[in-house]
Amino acid sequence: METEEIINAYLAHVSQEVFSKATQIKVLITDIDGVLTDGGIIYDDLGTEYKKYQVKDGQIVQHLKKAGFLVGAITGRASQVVENRCEELRFDFHYHGVKDKWKKLGEILETMEITLEEVAYLGDDIIDLPILTRVGLAISPSDALPYVKSACHYVSPIKGGEGVFREVGDILLHAKGHLVPLIENLSKKE
Repeated sequence: METEEIINAYLAHVSQEVFSKATQIKVLITDIDGVLTDGGIIYDDLGTEYKKYQVKDGQIVQHLKKAGFLVGAITGRASQVVENRCEELRFDFHYHGVKDKWKKLGEILETMEITLEEVAYLGDDIIDLPILTRVGLAISPSDALPYVKSACHYVSPIKGGEGVFREVGDILLHAKGHLVPLIENLSKKE
C-alpha cells in the first residue's frame, strides 16, 4: 500500500468539513487533564503527583512546529508535572491554573496575528466550552462529556490519554499536505 492510501484509510472517518476547517489552522491549543492524560491523578503518601502521558502525542509536536504550527496548552490545574511535560515537548506557550480559559485565549491572541478561525482547540470538560464554541476547529476526545462533544466540530474516536492529540496533529498535518511527505521522508531507505 502506498503512503497516501494508508493515511486516507487511517483518517477516512474524518469529514471533509473538518479537513476544510483544518486547512485554516495556525495554532493548536490543548487542555491537559482528560486530553493528554486520561484525567486520572495519582498521589503517593508524600503528596507527590503522578500522571501518565501517551508518548505518541508527544512525538507529533516537533513535526507540527516544523510545519509552521504553534502549539500550546491552557489548563485549569496548576501542576509541576504538567509544566514539566509542556517544557519537555517544547510547547510554544503553556498556562496553568487558568480558571477563565476564554479570557486567557483572548490575551494570547492579542499578542499574535491569529484569529479565532485559525485556532484549533482540544478540550474535554465544561471549563473548555467557552473556547470550543468560538474557535475555528473545536475537538474533543471520545470520552468527553456529552455536552462538550455536542459543541465540537470533531469528536475523535480516541479517548483522552490514549493518543487523541496525536490524531489531531495528524489531521492538521494532512489537511495542509504535510503528513504524507513527512512519512515518506522518514521511511526512506538510504
